[in-house]
Amino acid sequence: MEFKIVIADSETGKSYQQEIKDNKAKKVNGKMIGDELDGAIFGLAGYTLKITGGSDKGGFPMKKGVLGKGALRILMKEGVGYRKKGKLRKRKRVIGEIISEDITQINMKITVKGKKSIDELLSVGEKEEK
Repeated sequence: MEFKIVIADSETGKSYQQEIKDNKAKKVNGKMIGDELDGAIFGLAGYTLKITGGSDKGGFPMKKGVLGKGALRILMKEGVGYRKKGKLRKRKRVIGEIISEDITQINMKITVKGKKSIDELLSVGEKEEK
Protein backbone atom coordinates (compact mmCIF):
# COMPACT_ATOMS: atom_id res chain seq x y z
CA MET A 1 0.00 0.00 0.00
CA GLU A 2 1.33 3.41 -0.98
CA PHE A 3 -0.07 6.97 -0.78
CA LYS A 4 1.08 10.38 -1.95
CA ILE A 5 0.46 12.90 0.80
CA VAL A 6 0.05 16.60 -0.04
CA ILE A 7 0.36 18.80 3.06
CA ALA A 8 -0.87 22.40 2.69
CA ASP A 9 0.36 25.21 4.94
CA SER A 10 -2.26 27.96 4.80
CA GLU A 11 -0.02 30.54 6.52
CA THR A 12 2.78 30.40 3.94
CA GLY A 13 0.72 29.15 0.99
CA LYS A 14 3.16 26.30 0.35
CA SER A 15 2.38 22.64 -0.24
CA TYR A 16 4.66 19.73 0.56
CA GLN A 17 4.45 16.35 -1.13
CA GLN A 18 5.57 13.13 0.50
CA GLU A 19 5.17 9.42 -0.25
CA ILE A 20 4.33 6.94 2.49
CA LYS A 21 4.41 3.15 2.32
CA ASP A 22 3.65 0.03 4.36
CA ASN A 23 3.34 0.70 8.13
CA LYS A 24 2.79 4.46 7.79
CA ALA A 25 0.19 3.89 5.08
CA LYS A 26 -1.68 1.37 7.26
CA LYS A 27 -2.11 4.05 9.95
CA VAL A 28 -3.93 6.27 7.43
CA ASN A 29 -6.02 3.50 5.83
CA GLY A 30 -9.63 3.55 7.05
CA LYS A 31 -9.60 7.23 8.10
CA MET A 32 -12.22 9.65 6.80
CA ILE A 33 -12.26 13.17 5.41
CA GLY A 34 -12.25 15.54 8.39
CA ASP A 35 -10.26 13.23 10.69
CA GLU A 36 -7.20 14.71 12.39
CA LEU A 37 -3.91 12.82 12.55
CA ASP A 38 -0.71 13.26 14.50
CA GLY A 39 2.02 14.64 12.24
CA ALA A 40 4.63 12.33 13.79
CA ILE A 41 3.39 9.60 11.41
CA PHE A 42 4.79 11.68 8.52
CA GLY A 43 7.88 12.95 10.31
CA LEU A 44 6.27 16.19 11.52
CA ALA A 45 6.58 16.00 15.29
CA GLY A 46 4.33 18.47 17.09
CA TYR A 47 2.06 19.04 14.10
CA THR A 48 -1.58 18.02 13.71
CA LEU A 49 -2.93 17.42 10.21
CA LYS A 50 -6.53 17.27 8.98
CA ILE A 51 -7.60 15.17 5.98
CA THR A 52 -9.34 17.42 3.43
CA GLY A 53 -9.73 15.08 0.46
CA GLY A 54 -7.90 13.05 -2.13
CA SER A 55 -8.25 11.16 -5.39
CA ASP A 56 -8.13 7.60 -6.68
CA LYS A 57 -6.11 5.89 -9.41
CA GLY A 58 -8.36 7.29 -12.13
CA GLY A 59 -8.17 10.86 -10.79
CA PHE A 60 -11.72 10.91 -9.44
CA PRO A 61 -12.10 13.01 -6.27
CA MET A 62 -13.11 11.93 -2.78
CA LYS A 63 -16.29 13.65 -1.59
CA LYS A 64 -17.35 14.28 1.98
CA GLY A 65 -20.80 12.91 2.72
CA VAL A 66 -20.51 9.97 0.32
CA LEU A 67 -20.29 6.97 2.63
CA GLY A 68 -18.15 3.99 1.76
CA LYS A 69 -14.85 3.28 0.07
CA GLY A 70 -15.89 2.66 -3.52
CA ALA A 71 -16.88 4.77 -6.48
CA LEU A 72 -20.42 6.01 -7.01
CA ARG A 73 -22.18 8.08 -9.64
CA ILE A 74 -24.17 10.74 -7.84
CA LEU A 75 -26.44 13.52 -9.08
CA MET A 76 -24.67 16.82 -8.37
CA LYS A 77 -25.37 20.50 -8.88
CA GLU A 78 -22.28 21.88 -7.06
CA GLY A 79 -19.25 20.86 -5.04
CA VAL A 80 -16.05 18.89 -5.45
CA GLY A 81 -15.75 17.22 -8.85
CA TYR A 82 -18.38 19.35 -10.63
CA ARG A 83 -18.05 22.51 -12.71
CA LYS A 84 -21.25 24.50 -12.51
CA LYS A 85 -22.97 25.25 -15.84
CA GLY A 86 -26.09 27.22 -15.10
CA LYS A 87 -28.77 25.40 -13.15
CA LEU A 88 -28.02 21.97 -14.61
CA ARG A 89 -27.56 18.90 -12.45
CA LYS A 90 -25.36 16.12 -13.68
CA ARG A 91 -24.42 12.60 -12.64
CA LYS A 92 -20.70 12.51 -11.73
CA ARG A 93 -18.37 9.77 -10.50
CA VAL A 94 -16.86 10.36 -7.05
CA ILE A 95 -15.15 8.24 -4.42
CA GLY A 96 -16.44 7.77 -0.87
CA GLU A 97 -14.96 9.67 2.07
CA ILE A 98 -13.13 6.67 3.60
CA ILE A 99 -9.48 6.15 2.62
CA SER A 100 -8.88 2.73 1.07
CA GLU A 101 -6.27 0.98 -1.06
CA ASP A 102 -7.75 2.52 -4.24
CA ILE A 103 -6.79 6.04 -3.14
CA THR A 104 -3.46 7.32 -4.50
CA GLN A 105 -3.36 10.91 -3.24
CA ILE A 106 -4.45 12.28 0.13
CA ASN A 107 -4.75 16.03 0.71
CA MET A 108 -4.15 17.40 4.21
CA LYS A 109 -3.86 20.77 5.87
CA ILE A 110 -1.99 21.84 8.99
CA THR A 111 -4.28 22.64 11.92
CA VAL A 112 -1.70 22.83 14.76
CA LYS A 113 1.88 23.93 14.11
CA GLY A 114 4.88 22.48 15.91
CA LYS A 115 7.95 24.23 17.32
CA LYS A 116 10.21 23.54 14.32
CA SER A 117 9.37 24.72 10.83
CA ILE A 118 8.06 22.20 8.36
CA ASP A 119 11.01 22.96 6.03
CA GLU A 120 13.46 21.80 8.72
CA LEU A 121 11.54 18.64 9.55
CA LEU A 122 11.15 17.54 5.92
CA SER A 123 14.65 18.87 5.03
CA VAL A 124 13.28 20.67 1.96
CA GLY A 125 16.20 23.10 1.68
CA GLU A 126 18.78 20.30 1.46
CA LYS A 127 17.06 18.69 -1.55
CA GLU A 128 16.99 22.00 -3.46
CA GLU A 129 20.72 22.65 -2.93
CA LYS A 130 21.86 19.28 -4.36
